[in-house]
Amino acid sequence: MRSRLAIVLALVLFGLALGNNFDLLYRLAYVLAGTLVLGYFWARANISWLEVSTERKTERAQVGHVAEERIRVRNTGKLPKLWVEIRDNSDLPGHKAAVVVNLPPGKYRSWRIRTECRRRGRYTMGPLTVESGDPFGLFHFKRTIGGTYSILIYPKAIDLPNFMLPPANLPGEGRLRRRAHHTTPNASSVREYAFGDGLNRIHWPSTARTGKLMVKEFDQDPMSDVWLVMDLEKKVQAGAEDESTEEYAVTIAASIAKRYIEANRAVGLITSGARTEVVQSEKGATHLTRIMEALATVRADGETPLGQVLLREVNRFTRHTTVVVITPSVSEEWVMGLRHLMRRGVMAVAVLLEPGTFGGKENALLAFGSLVASGIPTFLVKQGESVERSLRSVAAGHNVSYRGASFYGKGGPQ
Repeated sequence: MRSRLAIVLALVLFGLALGNNFDLLYRLAYVLAGTLVLGYFWARANISWLEVSTERKTERAQVGHVAEERIRVRNTGKLPKLWVEIRDNSDLPGHKAAVVVNLPPGKYRSWRIRTECRRRGRYTMGPLTVESGDPFGLFHFKRTIGGTYSILIYPKAIDLPNFMLPPANLPGEGRLRRRAHHTTPNASSVREYAFGDGLNRIHWPSTARTGKLMVKEFDQDPMSDVWLVMDLEKKVQAGAEDESTEEYAVTIAASIAKRYIEANRAVGLITSGARTEVVQSEKGATHLTRIMEALATVRADGETPLGQVLLREVNRFTRHTTVVVITPSVSEEWVMGLRHLMRRGVMAVAVLLEPGTFGGKENALLAFGSLVASGIPTFLVKQGESVERSLRSVAAGHNVSYRGASFYGKGGPQ
């Protein structure tokens, strides 16, 4: 805008000088024209003959971790670069990668940018924008360098040392155990001793019978599958951003998945957003990554009530499966769905997000009471309270409370 006004002013001065043959007007016109030419080439040269490169090491991170980026700028021209702004056009929350540099000919500058990952999701970093102008503020040029780079931020996963799902009535299943080389209650066979075997694994009757040291082989303890069902129906959600039922539900699902996959349990995930996504139940660190990838991008934009989701997916849950429902819904429909699952031999557990504490209008009192009265282990999560504390072990039959009102499962107070 300023350059246009300056050009118009220069033309007016030339016109007046020609009309009046006034020497001062000629000089003013020449000075203004020279300033325009000098400013144009100055601004254009500032964004030319620049070599800009980026080094981005972080493709995946987790909420609370740090994403790193290094930017390097080199002046390959013969003129100095003054007041050059380098900016990374990223949509990663909290990412501030903008700096103004002055570069002598042949010199370079590099700097590292560390950004705390604040929110889960898929974001882009880049492209870089190089901007500069002239000292008179008449011209401003911009140049885009490089392409975009994708970064996936996993949700936060909290350690849940005191969270324990009840056994799903699988014969031999008890407390949660990890696969290990030490002894378990399930000895299945014997084999010849090998270097490194513990003395407590020696099977003395077989050793006496064969004349060789024989040790016991152990099977893995029987463990049921765990299915996480996240209610992402839009109209039942409450709160905003990090303090919303959506984000609490994602954190809880990620934490439970981490807890049981690290314990060598098979974990599956069902989310009911705009489209239902299913991650089949499997074990292992690679499978935990798949679950984290799914949870990183889910949104509470679904239209299907939780009760209908449970009815539609009922065939996925076999006997001796544990289904963990995570929801802010206070509808009786999904509570009935959990009762139906329990009648089919499925162990049902509810994690109920109290919508009233997130700014919602619904009250979870009746749903909570109905769950506990049905013998369904229920965890109540409120906004602002520690998730780890809210998910401490509770089972049907234990005394639990809702804002001063007590409810008891089938076993009465303990």
